[in-house]
Amino acid sequence: MRRAAAGVVLGLSVAVGAPVAWQVTEEPVAAGASVERALSAPVPPSVPSGEGPAVAPASTLPPVTVRDAAPAATAPAPVPVRLAVPALGIEAPVDPVGVRGDGQMALPDDVDRVGWYRFGPAPGTAGSTVLAGHVDDRDQGLGVLAPLRDAAVGDRIEVIDAAGAATGWRVVSRDVIEKRALPLDQLFGRAGPPRLVLLTCGGPFLPDLGAYRDNVVVVAEPLP
Repeated sequence: MRRAAAGVVLGLSVAVGAPVAWQVTEEPVAAGASVERALSAPVPPSVPSGEGPAVAPASTLPPVTVRDAAPAATAPAPVPVRLAVPALGIEAPVDPVGVRGDGQMALPDDVDRVGWYRFGPAPGTAGSTVLAGHVDDRDQGLGVLAPLRDAAVGDRIEVIDAAGAATGWRVVSRDVIEKRALPLDQLFGRAGPPRLVLLTCGGPFLPDLGAYRDNVVVVAEPLP
């Protein structure tokens, strides 16, 4: 069943009881543009009130071309199968995932694997491609995405798809945001320029909830 992006809740934690002690030092400050700004599509210039675009005289307009109005069939974009962030030592297989019964984004149980939100865009297509994974697990230890908290603006990210093609990305934003304050509509947006969003847990661990309070959010744009 296709779920609306706004309905996705990012729990992103399987830690129960005491978490792995990866939050020993203070959480790093944000880097680069704010997440909201990094994910905002550029707005086209508006036409001043009372003015419209110039129209050529009818005699100079080219002849109208008639074509079939039916949309052309397009092949679906290959799904991502591997993620690499060399500067952070991240290299992990990627699995397509959906939404759990409780409304949270489903993630691979293995903390060394990353989930791609399969109801959203594939890498390189319009909108936000979302890849997420567990930060840690009491039994398995640190997750492959734990180093995201140290991502720096300019870090290169590479995503390999099922066809073997690679897309390159550059980090433009890193932030730690309370889960209840996440801009979900933008994080899971399906319009605008291509963006890559990487997510894992961060901030303090809340024993009463058995989960971390925040999410580490990294946003990247395509390399030229």
